[in-house]
Amino acid sequence: MRKLAYLFLFLVSFVSAQAQMLVNPAKVTTKIEKKSDTEYVITWDAVVKDGWHMYSQYTADGGPLPLEFIYNNSKDNYELVGKASESQTKTAYNDVFEVDETYFVGPVKLVQEIKLLKPDVENIQVELSYQVCEEVCISQSNLFVYDLKSLTAQEVKNFEDYEKAKVTTEQGKEETKGNTGVVGNKKEEQKGLFTIFIVAFFSGFAALLTPCVFPMIPMTVSFFTKQSKTRAKGIKNAIIYGLSIILIYVILGTIVTAIFGADSLNALSTNVYFNIIFFLLLVVFATSFLGAFEIMLPNSWANKVDSQADRGGMIGILFMALALAIVSFSCTGPIVGTLLVEAASKGGIAPIVGMFGFSLALALPFMLFAMFPGWLNSMPRSGGWLNTIKVSLGFLELALAFKFLSNADLVLQAHWLEREVFLAIWIAIFGAWAFYLFGKIRLPHDSPTDAISVGRLFMGLFVTTFVVYLVPGLWGAPLKVISGFPPPMTYSESPYGVGGKGGSSTASTAELPEGAKLGAHDIVAFTDYEKGMAYAKTVKKPVLLDFTGFACVNCRKMEDYVWSDPAIMAILKNDVVLISLYVDDKQELPESEQYISETTGKKIKTIGNKWSDFQMKNYHANAQPYYIVLDNEGNKLNEPVGYTPDVEEYKAWLLGGVQKVK
Repeated sequence: MRKLAYLFLFLVSFVSAQAQMLVNPAKVTTKIEKKSDTEYVITWDAVVKDGWHMYSQYTADGGPLPLEFIYNNSKDNYELVGKASESQTKTAYNDVFEVDETYFVGPVKLVQEIKLLKPDVENIQVELSYQVCEEVCISQSNLFVYDLKSLTAQEVKNFEDYEKAKVTTEQGKEETKGNTGVVGNKKEEQKGLFTIFIVAFFSGFAALLTPCVFPMIPMTVSFFTKQSKTRAKGIKNAIIYGLSIILIYVILGTIVTAIFGADSLNALSTNVYFNIIFFLLLVVFATSFLGAFEIMLPNSWANKVDSQADRGGMIGILFMALALAIVSFSCTGPIVGTLLVEAASKGGIAPIVGMFGFSLALALPFMLFAMFPGWLNSMPRSGGWLNTIKVSLGFLELALAFKFLSNADLVLQAHWLEREVFLAIWIAIFGAWAFYLFGKIRLPHDSPTDAISVGRLFMGLFVTTFVVYLVPGLWGAPLKVISGFPPPMTYSESPYGVGGKGGSSTASTAELPEGAKLGAHDIVAFTDYEKGMAYAKTVKKPVLLDFTGFACVNCRKMEDYVWSDPAIMAILKNDVVLISLYVDDKQELPESEQYISETTGKKIKTIGNKWSDFQMKNYHANAQPYYIVLDNEGNKLNEPVGYTPDVEEYKAWLLGGVQKVK
């Protein structure tokens, strides 16, 4: 049952927020070269993560912090020969800071000449301080020691310890190899892009099986095979046609990357306005798929492009591919739009990766059927089943739309769309879909039929099974298969289910410490850091610091799948003090507690702003979930982790921190 439901939700699951830790999104390397007996040249090279900006030493005041060189030269051992030169920069107006900011374009290169003033100088010590910004700004500094005898560079934690330890040259080389820069979580980034590619690829196949695209496969392949003088020429033209389709969609992804890549919103998934707008957008897409109207580009576009397709050669084939994209827009547009908005929220090259995956699935059949035209005989004929797939996509889009409306409601804590209401809406949508598949409902573009196909019957049974699975959720069933999509159990009319009288926690609401509440699985959780730490000192227990969000899908998955494990739940209830800080809490801080963030330069107005700023300032991360085990003095007991769905892995990590206190 669970495997079937996972398969069913595959096309929906790409909107779940992926926790992505952004730890030092810039990698800095450095070297020193000898120019003469008294002159040296130091070079710094930096590679900045896609979508982030590093700022010039000449950027205007009042905006992001400028790059700065701080030389540990109290004995006046040397002097700087002019200011450090910089690689290419760009100056643009920043609406947030209301200043012209200057930032680097492409790889960063900094060069500084230094002249020695005294003999026997052993090393030069420099701190490189800079700020990188995307939706948030992270301040960083790297401390480098340059050995003038061996001409090696080493990154150190602080200059005082370096002087005391007198690290040898060979040790310096090894440490430099391990610390030449600051590396982000590449594995998480690659995983995120791979997920986007896979989902986009399957979305491309879904678009392929629509009335606008599917009938064009035999028509197009027949055209190439009949018009070409040889079979090899036909195959070549079909491959060019397929590659042209890919090129068109990748260019579209590139345009979106250019628009959103540099300033993509990392917190987009918890933004109330984004979620409401995307809800409305998906409702429009779903209504179109269900047959109320068609979203089409102007006919004049198709006519102009079609006229160019008659030119022949590669140019003609390219225009044929463009004609396909325009003519099929009523079917592919909603899918492409959904993919692009989701990918743009990830930033970087995600839109390009998404469009490549989508167009690859769309283009492959044209190329393969041209190579093996005999396969055309095995293709199912066009018919009502194509419209059935299109309508089915409409039901999926409509169900997905309410997830975004739920996100907005959770962030606002308005309690308009609580768990029971959300599940009732999904039961109604999927129930209507099941009736449609069984032929009990007809929509505008459906063909009259006296019987349904076996495939449609099986699909109807599958959807009905899913509806039956959802129903117990109205009475408090956990519904782990769709964990993260509906609001959590704590956000419902009956948190303990219909007729439930409370959880297993020994603490009643009246007995809870100040600043605490009963969270997931009735675990006592503090929502204020200071109050939680004070309580931890009183009971002499370590702390599990949980950066979370009301609209964080992966946070709910962790609570439903991982925290529900008896061994982990026992630790959370008995061995640690849980502090859950919601970074999307929109409740305003009192005027006296509002302040300007040192990290982002923005005004901190809400409780969520406060905890998000706290996370970035102290732990250099800005994504959720994010877990840290602390002692009751606030010191880290192990390395933080993000989304960790493996129960045993999370338990080992949690025990690793807790047992250090014991």
